[in-house]
Amino acid sequence: MVTWINALTKTRQRIGAAFSRVFRQSETFDEDSLEELEDTLLQADVSMRLVTEWSEALRKNYRGLQVDRREIITGLLRRSLGDPVEFTWPTEPLPFTLLLVGVNGTGKTTTAAKLAWRARQAGRTPLLAATDTFRAAGADQLRVWAERVPCEVVAGQQGADAAAVAFDAIAAAQARSLDAVIIDTAGRMHTKQPLMNELAKVRRSVVTKSGRDPDETWIVLDASMGQNAITQAKQFHAAAPLTGAVVTKLDGSAKAGFVFSIVKELGVPVVFAGLGEGMEDLQPFDPDAFVQALVGGDAEER
Repeated sequence: MVTWINALTKTRQRIGAAFSRVFRQSETFDEDSLEELEDTLLQADVSMRLVTEWSEALRKNYRGLQVDRREIITGLLRRSLGDPVEFTWPTEPLPFTLLLVGVNGTGKTTTAAKLAWRARQAGRTPLLAATDTFRAAGADQLRVWAERVPCEVVAGQQGADAAAVAFDAIAAAQARSLDAVIIDTAGRMHTKQPLMNELAKVRRSVVTKSGRDPDETWIVLDASMGQNAITQAKQFHAAAPLTGAVVTKLDGSAKAGFVFSIVKELGVPVVFAGLGEGMEDLQPFDPDAFVQALVGGDAEER
């Protein structure tokens, strides 16, 4: 299983030396050290808004004081991520419904399968709904993953009504007394309004058949997109109100700092993170391990 320290190798390579210099300098925060810290955070793709907010807080509270820089900066980063989410698969009302959304190529299909695997590990009986009816191989890809989980799949033909597939999946889960329906939606550009309207239609079909909003709606964000992923997420939030985020491909990204913007900009928690290729490498997001792996420290082996 991939560790957090290994998953964040590329980001650490990009900013590690700069963080080390900031930590090694005099114990007081002066203007030069604050500017270097700002540059370091921007290199990691932390948003300008957050960097400005943090540096102003340091200027106000710590400039000229004798402090442990590592402790102060680590605490600042950690607090921005909020409390960890301890997600458990609900036992009622059933079936639990989880809608996965996002643009093309973020890893929604593999994430859906890995979540189904995690549900199985927790003793639940999941069903995967392949509502990506745009791609000829969309449903086939999910079926292959489902065999590895293993779990059942409901899929439609290419060009079929995606909302109808979601409706049928929930109906199947109800008829078979299954615990969870994980709905893999088609990748769609956040700037294409007709596609976003269709996503809203899929969501309405969940409400119609289950009698309630999706229990969770998580956006799958590709870590290599950095701050661009936040712009995408805001558009999805308008079409299908988000309750959480899954960050994929952290192991291949040098822009992991964008994760700090998710809570601040979207107001939703990061629930899971993809640290590698294996089923077990989709792990609950651990804010402490994330920060320590980013800046170095006692949790580096986690």
